[in-house]
Amino acid sequence: MTYLGIDIGTGGTRAVLVDNSGQVLASGMSEHAPIRSPQPGWAEQDPEDWWRAAQEAIRAALAASGLKASDIAAVGLTGQMHGAVMLDNEGRVLRPSLIWCDQRTGPQCDWLHQQLGREHLIELTCNPALPNFTLTKLLWVRDHEPEVFAKIARVLCPKDYVRYRLTGTYVIDVQEASGTLLLDVTNRRWSSEVARVAGISESWLPQVFESPDICARISSEGAKRTGLAEGTPVVAGAGDQGAGAVGMGILQPGSVSATIGTSGVVFAATDAPTKDPHGRLHTFCHAVPDRWHVMGVTQAAGLSFRWLRDTIAPGINYDTLTAEAEKVPAGSDGLLWAPYLFGERTPHLDSHATAMFYGITASHTRAHLTRSVLEGVAYSLKDTFTLFSELGIPVKGVRLGGGGARGPLWRKIQASIYGYPCDVLVAEEGAAFGAALLAGVGAGAWKTTDEACASAIRIAEQISPDPAAAKTYAKGYEVYRRLYPAIKAVRDGE
Repeated sequence: MTYLGIDIGTGGTRAVLVDNSGQVLASGMSEHAPIRSPQPGWAEQDPEDWWRAAQEAIRAALAASGLKASDIAAVGLTGQMHGAVMLDNEGRVLRPSLIWCDQRTGPQCDWLHQQLGREHLIELTCNPALPNFTLTKLLWVRDHEPEVFAKIARVLCPKDYVRYRLTGTYVIDVQEASGTLLLDVTNRRWSSEVARVAGISESWLPQVFESPDICARISSEGAKRTGLAEGTPVVAGAGDQGAGAVGMGILQPGSVSATIGTSGVVFAATDAPTKDPHGRLHTFCHAVPDRWHVMGVTQAAGLSFRWLRDTIAPGINYDTLTAEAEKVPAGSDGLLWAPYLFGERTPHLDSHATAMFYGITASHTRAHLTRSVLEGVAYSLKDTFTLFSELGIPVKGVRLGGGGARGPLWRKIQASIYGYPCDVLVAEEGAAFGAALLAGVGAGAWKTTDEACASAIRIAEQISPDPAAAKTYAKGYEVYRRLYPAIKAVRDGE
């Protein structure tokens, strides 16, 4: 049988069809409209555009595969986390969704900490209030658009809105729900206390399922729009980080991934909820029942490289830029990049942080700028490994994913900066692949998610740290760690 994974990303929606051996049979892709930013730091998308793209991606995957709709045993969904989709009593979208990278909700974060106490909120949800989380977005709408807030009847995250259109049901998985700031992460259920204090009706919140659980079926309308068969089972799935971890086999304690997409994430599986008392790491339920994960996030990882290309080398492809950068020595001859283009999450929790190049001289070239950006993103992700060490979270090895795993230079840079052997998979298919594996578990192809990963995931290459580069990077990291405090001091007039 075949399993369909659908990833509602930031830039587009991807659908993949995977068989019982874990082979990707076909895929389809449809781009989203650009992010709207009506004011600096704001980021919105139209949920209807996700639904349009999902229909196109599913139909494209089916057409490319030559399979019949009846060949698909189950569907799994994943996607960008934290977005707030607000619906009225009729299931209509009330306003564009505030998505994960929206930074406008600082005052609402402060209000929540005042109401609940920061430490108590971390006890309840394993996380502090951050602008990225769904709840703070709802509170912004309450404060600035009360006429919209008064009409809310349901709240969903991006992939769960697409599931609603596919199935007519309001459901969510525990991993995605962890990123709303409304879940009791330790006990894997909604937190009545947080909802009550925040003024959020629990009737707005979808039913919570474990990720591999069948929670819905394709409706007649969903079948008509996508070409899928009515009644096809749909599993709960997971947010993009949880599903991506499944797709990379990051399931057991000690297993860690470093994924560079638009944002960058270092993700570690744990067998119990590990709380950072300072809230610098996210602690969420894993997509595997009875497991949790911690993760650190760099807001502008791949986005840093894209910004650099679009700014100084429009029309030049990434491979050309990295080929130039490969000729520059490790450490970029003293040039450093602090990648805070969209504020920063880990470890600074500062939505107003700004980026900078440090150490530019007349001898630096475009190649130096490129290499320093690749190194600066890896330094930022290294901050999460530093926190893992501080909190006693084991790291046995690292698997690389996303765009940062595709170029040999960035792979080498990461291994030498992180200081661990780094694995690259034969087929790193991302979150959509993980969602398809979860669908297979739900359909009974594999008994457990661990069994699915053991069957489907293979390692292509291991990159060891280069001793000379690692020594240079250790010194560079010490300087890098001093950049953020200096930027902040200048900004705050200290």
